[in-house]
Amino acid sequence: MSVIHSVKPLRAALAAVLINASAFSFGALAQSAPVFEADPAAKGDTPESQMGYEIAARSDRTDAGFGDSKVDATMMLRNAAGQTSERSLSFSTLEKEDETVGDKSLVIFNSPRDVEGTALLSHANILDPDDQWLYLPALKRVKRISSANKSGPFVGSEFAFEDFTLTELNKFTYAYVGEEELDGMMMDVVERFPRYEKSGYTKQKSWIDQTAFQARKLEFYDRRGELLKTLTLSDYREYNGVWRAHRLSMVNHRTNKETDLVYSNFQFKTGLDKNDFQQGILTRLR
Repeated sequence: MSVIHSVKPLRAALAAVLINASAFSFGALAQSAPVFEADPAAKGDTPESQMGYEIAARSDRTDAGFGDSKVDATMMLRNAAGQTSERSLSFSTLEKEDETVGDKSLVIFNSPRDVEGTALLSHANILDPDDQWLYLPALKRVKRISSANKSGPFVGSEFAFEDFTLTELNKFTYAYVGEEELDGMMMDVVERFPRYEKSGYTKQKSWIDQTAFQARKLEFYDRRGELLKTLTLSDYREYNGVWRAHRLSMVNHRTNKETDLVYSNFQFKTGLDKNDFQQGILTRLR
């Protein structure tokens, strides 16, 4: 790994990143992308924090301009003994208008029968608690997820409720760590620290490739500062300038359990709007 040895070369590298990020922001995606405006508190005032922010911003903004999306997924759960089970689900997402708010998303389980119809609606916020509602069909009831429970497991998986709203740039402050090779690709390594005081994590460490600017690995550190989980993102494919990983693998180092999400049939600009992400939609799901 190449680490920071002095401020001068870091400032030069930061200048290059700023130029590239600016050029990217006003490129092909500018016609339909959300409004980009740096949050000074998230960006910080040191060379390390600013470079970390710009690398994260460039990565985040490669995702911009999709409008809305739908995708099918298979969730595969593996326990410490190697036993596996599968679930079928679908995701819908409505893109944020600008970086002061977050995306809206809806997750619906289609099978097996014990979770069929279970749904999670998320409205991602920045510093305020995310608004999340869980629909439990057996009880015919919508349950609001409290801020204290967002670090808990989502429907028995190794993904937490909080993990579904972690893509928002300004939820964190940043620190550039250096460069590292991973799976034959050069990565920028960036640490990010939740600004939301009730987060279940003290920090996350990300590996972002220097070619397509996509996150390839993410480590999650618990409230004691210990490594809790590692998320690996793979099988990236490009859809008209928007990249999507088709396999997400989350490993819990404490329990030795693993959850894989395998995506298929991505669709973009399907006509979804804010009315498709209101709380009342949960009780009308079929």
